[in-house]
Amino acid sequence: MNFVFSHRRISGLLAIVPANERSFIDEMANFDFPVARSLKLKQVMGYDKHRLVDGPVCASDLACFGMRHLFDNGLLRREEIDALYVVTQSPDYLMPPTSSVIQGTLGLKQDMFCMDINQGCAGFLIGLFQAFLLLDQEAVRKVVLINVDVMSRKVSPRDRNSYPLIGDAAAITVIERSADATPIHANLKMDGTRREALMIPAGGFRLPSSPETAVLEDDGEGNYRSKDHLRMDGTAVFNFVQVEVPKMIDDLLKAANSSVDSVDYFLFHQPNRFMLQKLAEAVRVPFEKMPSNIVEHFGNSSGVTIPMAIVHNLRERLVKDTIQACLAGFGVGLTWASMLMPLGPLEFCDLIDFGTCADG
Repeated sequence: MNFVFSHRRISGLLAIVPANERSFIDEMANFDFPVARSLKLKQVMGYDKHRLVDGPVCASDLACFGMRHLFDNGLLRREEIDALYVVTQSPDYLMPPTSSVIQGTLGLKQDMFCMDINQGCAGFLIGLFQAFLLLDQEAVRKVVLINVDVMSRKVSPRDRNSYPLIGDAAAITVIERSADATPIHANLKMDGTRREALMIPAGGFRLPSSPETAVLEDDGEGNYRSKDHLRMDGTAVFNFVQVEVPKMIDDLLKAANSSVDSVDYFLFHQPNRFMLQKLAEAVRVPFEKMPSNIVEHFGNSSGVTIPMAIVHNLRERLVKDTIQACLAGFGVGLTWASMLMPLGPLEFCDLIDFGTCADG
């Protein structure tokens, strides 16, 4: 499915990460795996450090902390927010929506649109699609998109496949109308037949959590996880990305009458460094134009990794300049999406530490 938007812009980006930093070296003892092979895995996959929430910190805590930072520094006003989208796979509650929790906690106005979107690795793109569409309404002038996940609370610390790369984080994106008529091209595909490649089997109504679903099981390769934990078929996910994403980017550039050379940066979801580098080779993009350094510093925070890649690598440039950016997300669902758009100059582009305690 192809989309074309115009007169839209991202006006600001803020990433929020927990101050609690954990090291892969320190966690290796949790895994039933030889030390030498773990160190090799660290080198190839780009594991080093990741940021994890402490204790009962939830998605709304990270989001509200970031929003208050923007309010307190005069970067955003409560009364100018007309819509709030929250994209998360780790909501505070089954009900009410986390967007309602955030709206109430922050004392935002009642005359606004709030909505949760259950999406993961492609969630930043899907959130942008929804924000762009909502701005067709005259009553909506400024949309806040929050991508946030605290998935470390649903990953087994003894799962070598998932735990070393997982990270918790939030990103706040402000989207507005723009006088720039430059077309913004985008595309999206979904395939629910491959949904089991990334899933948490228990915890919903299909299989409620119970003492039985909490029992750790050996997957035969020394990874211990329960049905309450995230399960990832790493081979299936890798093959999906390498087959589907290059075709998607090629289709996007053709639809936009553009080329790889005309794009300044390819800012993609970051599962791990190895997968990103293989993807860069498949798309024929120099490594320096496709940053792959988020997992090693912060961990894989699902849909937050795209705005994280932007603020971590380009924050100084984007407060002054405009770049041509290709964004892409791919993962749970399975879902994959991409967008070609001008990005910058931004009114703010920063990353802050949450701290070790929930904020209010």
